[in-house]
Amino acid sequence: MTTVLTPPGGRVRTDRPGAPRRRRPPLITGAATLLVLLFALLGPLVAPHSPTAQLAAPFQQPDGHFLLGTDVLGRDVASRVLAGGRTIVLTALAGTAAAGAVGTAAGVLAALASRRLGDLLLRCVDALAVLPGLLVVLVLAAGFPGSHAALVAAVALATAPFSTRVLRAAADTVLGSGYVEAALARGDGRWAVLRHDVLPNIAGPALMDTALRLVASLHLTATAGFLGLGPGGAAPDWGRMVSENVPGATLAAAPFLAPALLLVLLSVCVGLLAGRLADWAGRGAA
Repeated sequence: MTTVLTPPGGRVRTDRPGAPRRRRPPLITGAATLLVLLFALLGPLVAPHSPTAQLAAPFQQPDGHFLLGTDVLGRDVASRVLAGGRTIVLTALAGTAAAGAVGTAAGVLAALASRRLGDLLLRCVDALAVLPGLLVVLVLAAGFPGSHAALVAAVALATAPFSTRVLRAAADTVLGSGYVEAALARGDGRWAVLRHDVLPNIAGPALMDTALRLVASLHLTATAGFLGLGPGGAAPDWGRMVSENVPGATLAAAPFLAPALLLVLLSVCVGLLAGRLADWAGRGAA
């Protein structure tokens, strides 16, 4: 007779030694990233003052009226910090979405086409990939000054080639599997195979790649703001705030330190989420 020991709570563990455990998605990292993104997107709604109005003397120290003091032009730093993340986040998200769409389409097309045509498409993609991403941003943003669309297109062009290679490899793996060959053998068309077999099975790699490209897009967008590219004028931008207020760092640290720390926090959170997604999906596949 075999005795089963029941742990406190009455639940019997059914795990067998060596049995694979269910992998939980990165909930904590995802929640932290979501909070930072919401702060950037919703911050303008709670800004205490106009982020573009000159309200006091330059580099005034924090007080009860200006929580983080004023910047180089006497504008409220707290209001500009709250309002300065939306442009960076929206531009990076739009560029990442465009790069993901182009990369997925080009990668799947290269996998579905003949080997020669697929390799030719990848050679064209490689020709674009050798260009430094910052150079692409500089050329397009400088050629179309003040244009959001140009900055989004630059970010997408700088990151899409890498997505194309990743998703082409993922689609090749799926197309070489037995069930896809069986589907083709029983007469399923390529469009049906693409819709029911290929795209659902490359969704995981596409999600991980999107998270990684978002990190690169954030870096490029923040760099463009730091260099004074993209939408100009007095519009708040975390990257531009850093470059504007560095000369007065000895007078007031908050005007450049606050946006710099938020940029670091945003990049770290998104980067950690991308790594956790890759680890979670990789272990789940194993």
